[in-house]
Amino acid sequence: MINLKNLMVVCVAAAGTAGLSFAPSAHAAGFAGAVADKAHYGAIFQIDSGSTKGIKKTLNNIENLLHDPRLAGKVTVELIANSKGFNVYVKDNGFEKELRHLQSEGVILAQCSNTLRELHVNRKDLYPFIYVVPLGVGEITIRESQGWAYIHPSAPPDDSM
Repeated sequence: MINLKNLMVVCVAAAGTAGLSFAPSAHAAGFAGAVADKAHYGAIFQIDSGSTKGIKKTLNNIENLLHDPRLAGKVTVELIANSKGFNVYVKDNGFEKELRHLQSEGVILAQCSNTLRELHVNRKDLYPFIYVVPLGVGEITIRESQGWAYIHPSAPPDDSM
């Protein structure tokens, strides 16, 4: 039978002889995160899940990014919905107030036209303040080639959040 305490001692000793350290360095103790040294940042969030939890998680992530003090006045955000993610923009879904708030903060709210056609979703079923782009993946490709960060929050499991 393996004694876990002895195994841990052996692993730590081996790491020490290999020049590895498990203790935080003094340098790491003063770490406060990355420095936003550019004049402007762009981030495109993709939502392709129609679950309420997935929508809430994505909108919360956007809200959090907008309030990162390092990026104050330096970030442009776009939310692109494709596949089942179109649910974020369906009228009377309970997210209108939050979407309008995000838009007032400068967030671009975009929907993939290809999704609407393929899933037989009528544009009139979406909030009128949503932009429609030809292809969601095209939008992501263009934004990434312009240097924007691509963020794709995964929908939380059913038993979380």
